[in-house]
Amino acid sequence: MVDLTNKCKANETAACCGVDIGTVISNEDCIVSYDALFTSQQEAEEAFSKLTEIAQGIASDPCQITHTIDQVEDGVKLLASFNFCCGAESMIFQFKMR
Repeated sequence: MVDLTNKCKANETAACCGVDIGTVISNEDCIVSYDALFTSQQEAEEAFSKLTEIAQGIASDPCQITHTIDQVEDGVKLLASFNFCCGAESMIFQFKMR
């Protein structure tokens, strides 16, 4: 019988361009980092609020969110980290951020 998977690549199957979903989405990288520069504190806070709302709408378990908003030479810098319970949620969040 013919081996249906090619172990040298991303677990390809005999089906047309099929790939095992575990190869594409793993639960090893569930953290999404966000880094942006704004002209005001208010803009940074509004952006963080919107991102938090998106994350909470996606997360099946509470998303662990940390952030800092700092004055820098060029404006106000927002650094945020969103830690989801699974890789699929972090991927969906990244797509919604675009």
